[in-house]
Amino acid sequence: MKESDSAAAPPSGALATFLLDKGLAGFGPLSSAQQLAREYLANARYATDDQRIAALVRWESGKNFTSGFITGLGGVITFPVSIPAALGISWLIQARMAGAIACIYGHDLAAERVRTKILLSLAGDVAKDAMKDLGLKPGSAITQRAVDQVPGRALVEINKRIGAQLLAKAGQRVVLRFPRAVPVIGGVVGGALDAAVCRLVGRTARKLFRPPYGAVIEGSSDQ
Repeated sequence: MKESDSAAAPPSGALATFLLDKGLAGFGPLSSAQQLAREYLANARYATDDQRIAALVRWESGKNFTSGFITGLGGVITFPVSIPAALGISWLIQARMAGAIACIYGHDLAAERVRTKILLSLAGDVAKDAMKDLGLKPGSAITQRAVDQVPGRALVEINKRIGAQLLAKAGQRVVLRFPRAVPVIGGVVGGALDAAVCRLVGRTARKLFRPPYGAVIEGSSDQ
């Protein structure tokens, strides 16, 4: 992408690109998604990729709880749109986790379809709205088959729509962190919400990236 194109990107597109680029590359003290995946792949305690990913999701969900309670990482990130720092950090941690899951299952993080699946993991139910906006019909759930059938030229637009949906939902997430007048209670509520959402993101990413047993991964193509 040219610098001029990036500067002209709408807020939703800028958010989607930022979450992917910064989340996958790593930020602050956190390593890249690829390095995170390598750490789990090198760990002999896990006999299968499914075990690695279950452990990864547990650990990252705990980290998300901490990010909801202690927002110190917010000081090292400047977001391209106006969102609460704790929420933005949670999204970045979740994008990094989804990217690591994709890597563990053998996917290429540079592939546009893989990047779209990472955003779909973050978006949850609003992902279906983003796809429907483009006239696509994912059915009752977002599946590998549904995403793999999306034309490659539509992927960037889906990313922008997901960014718009995330921005629209940001206000609701802030309201759910309601007890800010009592800081300790507010931190616990916010952290618990982030941890629960992180577990959902992990389950969705596993569903979107996990190949059938014995299958050769071919879903990285954007053609």
